[in-house]
Amino acid sequence: MGMTKAALTPARKRFVELMQNLNFGRIYGLAVENRDPVLDPPPRVVREIKIGGDNSPRLELESDDFTLTAKIVDFFSHLDRLENGTVEFIEVKHGLPFHMHIEEPILV
Repeated sequence: MGMTKAALTPARKRFVELMQNLNFGRIYGLAVENRDPVLDPPPRVVREIKIGGDNSPRLELESDDFTLTAKIVDFFSHLDRLENGTVEFIEVKHGLPFHMHIEEPILV
């Protein structure tokens, strides 16, 4: 069995729930402190609305625990490497992180 939602820090649980609630869209300007997403102040969230489609949150939002997908585990491993900084934006598809942009200093 892989990593579960119950094993996450409170900040990471809240972020997973934010993505599940958003379902499709982007999250801009996510601060990261000590490897955890910071939701106070909240990042800017832009929801993608599918005309004539189902725009409701993911069903997993109601679950207190489940095994995390590889995409969520990989996303948090990127936050672990970042440690402190800002994620410029995260694109969310089907309540999961799809891709993200992080500003990094040039290493010379």
